[in-house]
Amino acid sequence: MSVNNYLIEGEDYVSVQCTIKDAILKNNFNEVVSECYDLVDNSLEKALEDLDTYGLFSDKKIVIVNNVDLLSKEENSKDLDHLYKYLDDPNPTNLLFLCSKKLNSTLKITKELKKKCTYIKAELDKNKFAKELLADYKIDNKTLNLLFEYCLDDITKLENEIIKLKTYKCKEKTINEKDVLDLCVAKLGDASELTFSFSRSLAEKDKKRALEKYRELLNYNIEPLSIVGLLASQIRIIYQVKCLKDEGLNNNEIATKLDVKPYRVTKTLELTDYYTFKELLNLMISLQKIDLQIKTTSVDANSLVELFILNI
Repeated sequence: MSVNNYLIEGEDYVSVQCTIKDAILKNNFNEVVSECYDLVDNSLEKALEDLDTYGLFSDKKIVIVNNVDLLSKEENSKDLDHLYKYLDDPNPTNLLFLCSKKLNSTLKITKELKKKCTYIKAELDKNKFAKELLADYKIDNKTLNLLFEYCLDDITKLENEIIKLKTYKCKEKTINEKDVLDLCVAKLGDASELTFSFSRSLAEKDKKRALEKYRELLNYNIEPLSIVGLLASQIRIIYQVKCLKDEGLNNNEIATKLDVKPYRVTKTLELTDYYTFKELLNLMISLQKIDLQIKTTSVDANSLVELFILNI
C-alpha cells in the first residue's frame, strides 16, 4: 500500500474535499495545482497519462479521479489493469486520489483498491466542523443549532453560510441569532435569485452580464468561495433536472424526487436546453478545481472566478 495513493469514499462534497485537503497538507503538496478527472466523462487513460508526465512548474503533481466505481464495468477492464500497474509502482512525487460516492465492498475492485491505497471514509462531524471554522468567533449553542436547523445535513451549505457570517461579522467577531436570521434566511432568497441570473448569463455566454452578476453577489458580502459553491449547486440542479426531464418526469415529480419546490424546477428548466450533459459535467469539474485551488493554494480567489467566467 502506497501512502501517496488514496481511495476516498463519501457522498458529501465538502467532506470529500476536506479529506483531500488534509492529505495534501500532510504530504506537503499545498502549493501544487491539482488536475481533476471524472470517469463519467473521461477515460482513466487520460488521468494515468497525466501521472506519467512532469508538470511545467513543479515535479509534484496531484491527480483526482472521481466516480472510480465506474471501473467495475467490464468495458473498463483494460483501464483497471493499467491502474493496478501504476498503484503497484507509483511515482513518489505524485498524489493520487480515487474518489467514489459509494463503494460496493463485495466487489473485487473495491478489495484490490483498498489493498493498494490508503482508504478513507470521508465523514464530517458538523458540530466539530462548524466550531473549527468559527474558532475566532463567539457563537452560543442556541445560535449554532439555529444554523444547523437551517442547513440541515448539507455540509456544503453549512460551510457557505459560515463563510458569509464570518465576513459579515469580521469586526465584531460575535455571531448571534439575529445575524443568522437576517443574513442567512432573509438574504438567501435574494442571493438565490441573483445566483440564478448569474447562471443564466453563463448559459447564454454573456460574459459582461455574468461579471456584473458576480460582482453583485460580492456586494452581498458573499466570498468568491461561497459563490463557487452556490454556482456548483445550481449546475448540479440543472444536471439533475435535465436527467429527470429526459426520463419523462413532470415538474411536480421532479420536485418531489429532488426535494425542492416546483417553482425552482420550473426556473431551472429554463436553463436545461442551454447545456449538453457533457458541458454540465465539465462545468462541475471546473468548479471543483477552482474550489480546491482556493482552499489549498495562495492563488487569488477572485481572479480564479473571473477567469472562469471569461473562459465560458
